[in-house]
Amino acid sequence: MAVNPGEFPAMPAVAGITLGTACAGIKQTVKDDLLLVAMPAQASCAAVFTQNAFCAAPVVVAKAHLPQSPRWLLVNSGNANAGTGAQGMQDALDTCAGLANLVGGKQNQVLPFSTGVIGQPLPMAKITAALPATAADLSESHWDKAARAIMTTDTFPKGVSKVLMLDGHAVTINGIAKGAG
Repeated sequence: MAVNPGEFPAMPAVAGITLGTACAGIKQTVKDDLLLVAMPAQASCAAVFTQNAFCAAPVVVAKAHLPQSPRWLLVNSGNANAGTGAQGMQDALDTCAGLANLVGGKQNQVLPFSTGVIGQPLPMAKITAALPATAADLSESHWDKAARAIMTTDTFPKGVSKVLMLDGHAVTINGIAKGAG
């Protein structure tokens, strides 16, 4: 069993990055399980993906959308949308389209991520219904809420923050992660 190493760290704002969460009720109805991260148009986005040939639908879609200057990351917990075939691929694309329509962006500017139970279809009605709440919750200070929203079997939220000087400018690096191991 994992042991909580202490309090969630203070995480200063990262210029232009906002985070919003909501409870979509994907696996349960008590905690937030949907995360939206919004990035400014001039932001750069990089990603590392699994090398497994059997990628979940959100991985396939995120890989395809990454070169299109992503503006939004949309993460659901409680359902991995993995092993779901053509329906899973359509659901991943539909979550991107639903968010893009809500925020006035393009579908290919959304990177979808899913974590949780494998082999079950995404509860699209629940996710679609919760999207407006995630957008309404956007704040530069919701790092702790974001770390909690992506938890599945985790026993505590994980985060780290570092402010460093780079060419005379303060640069803030914040990171959140999930995983029970």
